[in-house]
Amino acid sequence: MTPLKITTIQTNLFWEDITANLTQLENKLAALIGVSDVIVLPEMFTTGFSMNPTKLAELPNGITLAWLKEQAQKTKAVITGSYIVNENGHYYNRLIWMQPDGHFQTYDKKHLFSLSAEPNHYTAGQERLIVEYKGWKICPLICFDLRFPVWSRNTENYDLLIYVANWPEKRAHHWRSLLTARAIENQVYTIGVNRVGTDGNKSYHSGDTSVIDYNGSVLVHTAYVENINTIELDYQKQQDFRQKLRFLADRDNFKLI
Repeated sequence: MTPLKITTIQTNLFWEDITANLTQLENKLAALIGVSDVIVLPEMFTTGFSMNPTKLAELPNGITLAWLKEQAQKTKAVITGSYIVNENGHYYNRLIWMQPDGHFQTYDKKHLFSLSAEPNHYTAGQERLIVEYKGWKICPLICFDLRFPVWSRNTENYDLLIYVANWPEKRAHHWRSLLTARAIENQVYTIGVNRVGTDGNKSYHSGDTSVIDYNGSVLVHTAYVENINTIELDYQKQQDFRQKLRFLADRDNFKLI
């Protein structure tokens, strides 16, 4: 199995300004053509973590989806992140997994953040997404999902776990600790991509974007500044580690109802 190159983009976001965010991200992506296999953007990368979907939501085939298709084709990489979508009268915090060939899959955030009244504005997703790309099995999730280990549990023998987020600096210790816990308990490369800066609700974000390996070792950690980082993940090293320490073989069997 070939290694997988992952690029994380930790950036400030313009509050509720779709055009400005797409423009700044397009400028950042211009330097990544042919550099990476997967490029990860933060949660609600077009608006910041807004509870104003009636103003900001796009139809499923709207401007951001078209933008993602164009940028994935240009960079020759998967691009993933979430934004606000209106589908059949329901608003979703929806992650798009957009491949360079234009094929895409979606995941709607399951665990909505009650402290910000997210459940009052958005509809929760019910299906977890496992994608396969270049031989890797990948589970992309969104922010508050990180606090729920059952939802993240590696029951499909996936190889990479990704969280996109708008996680505030005042709970950065939780973010870093839980990312490490998910990596260790699932014996999986775990990536958390967070924004930086202050949003329209005066909530400050330190980023703390991280790449953690299957043993809980931190390979990348960046805080407080905008940053783009590319790292290569080694599939065989992870498999060798799992064979040596066969903890996943003893996991509980369960079904969510």
